[in-house]
Amino acid sequence: MRQTRRSATDPEGVQMYRSGIPAPKIAAVVGAAETTVRYHLAVAARKDTELRTAHVAAFSKPQRLTAPGQRNLDDILALYANEGRLPARGGTARERALATWLQRRRKEAADGDLSPVYAQALEAIPNWREQPTKRDADAARWQQRLAAVTAWLVAGGDSPRHNKTDEHEERTLGVWLHTQRIDHRAGRLDPVREKLLNETIPGWRHGRQRRTRTAG
Repeated sequence: MRQTRRSATDPEGVQMYRSGIPAPKIAAVVGAAETTVRYHLAVAARKDTELRTAHVAAFSKPQRLTAPGQRNLDDILALYANEGRLPARGGTARERALATWLQRRRKEAADGDLSPVYAQALEAIPNWREQPTKRDADAARWQQRLAAVTAWLVAGGDSPRHNKTDEHEERTLGVWLHTQRIDHRAGRLDPVREKLLNETIPGWRHGRQRRTRTAG
């Protein structure tokens, strides 16, 4: 069955374009090929010489942030300011949500659809548009382990064991901390990481202190 072709000056698509919505999004909304939408818009622009000017002006207007968007943006900026990194997909549930949100902003930036408000705020983070690398993921995981060991010490007051324990969390954190000691003794520990360990976990190089029995 032959489908009826939509009018080249479809008022719905033209109005969307006039309000600042780019052609790819219009195509997705109306269910048409992007090339078709662009053709129709070109026809409409020949009839209305102010159409493209209105589109650019509307697209360039600062857009109001939603409350969840503002919260996500604030959390990402705070994470970068405090830890020098972006959210990782292997982190907590909240961090995974932030990583997903940021990935959507990267795609919008690549497509030219990113809100100017988000774009301006995220420019405070160098190279935020680039896809995370394995090195970035490793750095994020190291920071997460440091935070987890710190929380463990605050809660329990003693260094997590890397052996002689059946508790999975303690063993995971203990192995990580033991690895930092090995790297330090071998001269492989990054100076920045050593500084963070010294500041965050004083005495981390000595491990769990043996308890001495007192005479009864």
